[in-house]
Amino acid sequence: MIATVDFVALERRVEALYAIPNHAPMPADAEEAIDLLLTALEQGQVRAAVRGDHDEWTAVPWVKRGILAGFRVGRMIDQSVLGDARVSRPFTFFDKHTYPTRALTLDDGIRVVPGGSSIRRGAFVARGVVCMPPMFINVGAYVGAGTMIDSHALIGSCAQVGERVHISAAAQIGGVLEPVNASPVVIEDDVVVGGNCGVYEGTVVRARAVLAAGVVLTRGTPVFDLVHERVLRAEPGGVLQIPAGAVVVPGARQVAHGWGREQGLSLQTPVIVKYRDDKTDVATALEGWLR
Repeated sequence: MIATVDFVALERRVEALYAIPNHAPMPADAEEAIDLLLTALEQGQVRAAVRGDHDEWTAVPWVKRGILAGFRVGRMIDQSVLGDARVSRPFTFFDKHTYPTRALTLDDGIRVVPGGSSIRRGAFVARGVVCMPPMFINVGAYVGAGTMIDSHALIGSCAQVGERVHISAAAQIGGVLEPVNASPVVIEDDVVVGGNCGVYEGTVVRARAVLAAGVVLTRGTPVFDLVHERVLRAEPGGVLQIPAGAVVVPGARQVAHGWGREQGLSLQTPVIVKYRDDKTDVATALEGWLR
């Protein structure tokens, strides 16, 4: 742990770096400041989004600015992994030196199954997380304890994922690095995200919700709640919130007017068909022996 860091001072340093014009050189201590920020992110001491007193989630702009500044500070290097030339080709990667993959050890308690997965520098991944290949966790993301990230899944930059979440195969949890004030993507505790789902900027999925395979959610997506006979939408400048325990499936609604109606066209629409119950818990239970 980096217990001696003054995070108020670090915030000031980050803001000063971000304010430097693109054509101007970075100061000598810039890399040190970025390294401190990324280490703090990896240890969960700072986050790219936080939950407020009224249960609302908000972005932390200075952290996002620091991540963006890290790209300016970084220089392109060869990060390739050289395999055994007799049996395999090398994995070739070329990226900014400030953002290599995270250096993990067995003591981190993170299970990374062989097969091409990557966790980028500056991502927090708690003990007990299971990473099935190939998957990717980007800089600034936060992944809570006991979560499983399945094959071909993405946790985008600065996305916030809670504990005991299941991110199923090919699901996309969108990143929200830019703009820095953009609303975060949040998946709270005990959520099940089905295969091929997409959850993007300005969406908060509350605890214990279930997204069936193929559900796509964005800030602009209306969600029809059949149980409470209401339509859930994001408030202007706000986020779309999927209620706690909601079970959401892909649906469709007919185009109401004009040529689209004449052609019998429909629009994709997520639908809440029920709220989580014992039957749902049995159907979505994670097999403990897999861990």
